[in-house]
Amino acid sequence: MSRYLRQTCLPEVGETGQTLLASARILVVGAGGLGCAALPYLVGAGVGQITLVDGDVVSLSNLHRQVLYREADVDLPKVECAKRHLDDLNNNCVITTHFTTLTPSNVDVFCHEMDVILDCADNFAVSYVLSDYCHAHNLKLVSASALGFKGYIGGFCGGKPSLRAIFPELPQRAENCSSAGVMGPIVGTIGCLQAQFTLNLLLNIEPSPLGQLVSIDLHNLRQSGFRFDDAPEPSENQLLGFIDTDEVTSQDWLVDLRKINKQEGVQYFTLDEFDQQQAQPHTHQRAVLVCRTGLTAWRAARKLQTYWQGEIKLIALGDDPL
Repeated sequence: MSRYLRQTCLPEVGETGQTLLASARILVVGAGGLGCAALPYLVGAGVGQITLVDGDVVSLSNLHRQVLYREADVDLPKVECAKRHLDDLNNNCVITTHFTTLTPSNVDVFCHEMDVILDCADNFAVSYVLSDYCHAHNLKLVSASALGFKGYIGGFCGGKPSLRAIFPELPQRAENCSSAGVMGPIVGTIGCLQAQFTLNLLLNIEPSPLGQLVSIDLHNLRQSGFRFDDAPEPSENQLLGFIDTDEVTSQDWLVDLRKINKQEGVQYFTLDEFDQQQAQPHTHQRAVLVCRTGLTAWRAARKLQTYWQGEIKLIALGDDPL
């Protein structure tokens, strides 16, 4: 009996659809809670090639929502553990792993020639980098986020509006699963939906997941959704793009908004100081604003745009030095 019999008997799949899945190449960015939920269903369904990118290790506090891992995996790279467990599920699926973070510098390397890209990073800097790249190269992006009891999933780009069309601004607070908390089942629910969105795309099932957003609230046990096929993209002056440190030049006006050791050639401000002093570069300089997650730099950039009209780029650097 074929291992895929229970899905190939569906008219939407069949042997033709199973062949499509076997030849598919997908990129999964993030092996945390969302990736842990999506990956087993994609591998179980017989997706042929999966590239997995994540630069983090398993921690004990992950396990309530990252149920692909075991206690013995703590302190090991997530991609290494995920591949080991997924290989046991279906060794017909070729899984390639990269123990690194997706950045503006390597996004082209990882996204090139992929059929679908899954944004499971739950990191808005990574999400915007992926969306910008996919929008520019007509690639299909399935992006999701979960926090507390709530989450959303959307199909972006690939001929439909980008993530920026629905979320043109970042949130006011940089909450994440570590700082604000999250229930495991909401992460699992959203991740499973990412897998289904992806399978629908690979199988060309209509209506297309591209241009569709679904929101889940497991506190109030509700869900909702809407189509955004015709949502307008933000205007050029609204766009704030992310770059890597190797793209910074000596001519840039470089501002670090983190409280770390100072170095020559870099200006340092808190967000309040930046606002109060109305700091700005020379007319023909490019402003490059640095912070940990991208949120503080984004907010500073919006303040800068109220009195200066030059080019602005952002860097999300964590605690790494410039």
